[in-house]
Amino acid sequence: MTGTDQRAVVVGGGLAGVTAALELADAGLRVTLLEGRPRLGGLAFSFKRGDLNVDNGQHVYLRCCTAYRWFLDRVDGAALAPLQDRLDVPVLDVAHPGGPRLGRLRRGGLPVPLHLAGALARYPHMSLAERAGVGRAALALRRLDPADPALDGLDFATWLSRYGQSPRTIEALWDLVGIATLNATAAHSSLGLAAMVFKTGLLSEKGAADIGWARVPLGDLHDTLARKQLDAAGVRTELRTRVTAVTRTPEGAWRVDTEEESLEAGTVVLAVPQREAHGLLPAGALTDPDKLLDIGTAPILNVHVVYDRKVLKQPFFAALGSPVQWVFDRTDSSGLPDGGQYLALSQSAAQDDIDEPVSVLRAKYLPELERLLPAARGAKVRDFFVTRERTATFAPTPGVGRLRPGARTDTPGLYLAGAWTATGWPATMEGAVRSGLSAAQAALAALGRHREHPLQEAA
Repeated sequence: MTGTDQRAVVVGGGLAGVTAALELADAGLRVTLLEGRPRLGGLAFSFKRGDLNVDNGQHVYLRCCTAYRWFLDRVDGAALAPLQDRLDVPVLDVAHPGGPRLGRLRRGGLPVPLHLAGALARYPHMSLAERAGVGRAALALRRLDPADPALDGLDFATWLSRYGQSPRTIEALWDLVGIATLNATAAHSSLGLAAMVFKTGLLSEKGAADIGWARVPLGDLHDTLARKQLDAAGVRTELRTRVTAVTRTPEGAWRVDTEEESLEAGTVVLAVPQREAHGLLPAGALTDPDKLLDIGTAPILNVHVVYDRKVLKQPFFAALGSPVQWVFDRTDSSGLPDGGQYLALSQSAAQDDIDEPVSVLRAKYLPELERLLPAARGAKVRDFFVTRERTATFAPTPGVGRLRPGARTDTPGLYLAGAWTATGWPATMEGAVRSGLSAAQAALAALGRHREHPLQEAA
């Protein structure tokens, strides 16, 4: 193996790039990680706003997210993002004719699929007939193979209607979960991706959907701890470094040009968004590189509200009958001084709101919080701001599966990573980590370096 063969360059410092860099370095390669931003973490990061530590958006994961859990272990951060003992989601409907009504999606101790039967039987947001119909649809979902290409071309809403799911059932259950995980409504979601989410999260193991989230700023995990582990693994990490070109050298190695230097390596991993990857791909790397441009994007809006007092007792809840989707208490992780409470509203599939002025969003969401939380009606709003990710995820529309490339390109030594690649998952932290692992495993296999896949036992 030549000196160049022992060197790798990873372009992109999000979860996919950090994962690939750690795996390649752990296998003995000399790795350079290049990131254009001043921090690691990609689209799951933190920033300072006065005394507050603010996450750009609320990110959660599930017990079934074995790759992201591996990542947390790898950066020594698992204790900082614990899981629920068991799934428990408060769901508040403020549009019920009899007044606001609280229900819960909570799993029991019975085997799948009976682990959710008790919660479904007591779920007040659907009729008895609608609840019975959910069981029939769930059994049909269990029979689907998410990897079947035929499912990719169908939309989830059409399939649900075939199995008798009413608009109310879709709103109160299927979209409640699906919008948060897929970043799209059932009508705009590929059946293949939806089936993957619901089969894996709700119909595989009884604890699969238990929810975990960071009790510290995301930057502590994805930037600070990740950087510490990259340094320990011998990875050279360069921030604020934009890659301008990726080309072949006359000797057959790869040359990665930045605005400051040129690097040569035998392995290059492009762990950047699909449009950026398209711009860097050399000729011949993919048969039809323009497919990457056909992978759409979907926005997520996060609304941040700081009150002068505590208005929410639960760590989080989901809402029905309101434009508000999910509300999280981020008081402790933000370091909010002098009492008060900091709530973060996570608004997925936010096409209608993503470009609205802050004043319009304030006028829309503050009254809604007062509808949902009576204690907020007399509270003073200390701060109100929004964070916008206009291209937060790839759009999980029907047909997107045929557009997503695998980790290997048609050119030896060049690999792709990112949640938008063919992981089988929607655009989640789990998908990002899985893509980084896949790219690293493909690169190491090509170099003849056997390394056991970190998820082999869990797969």
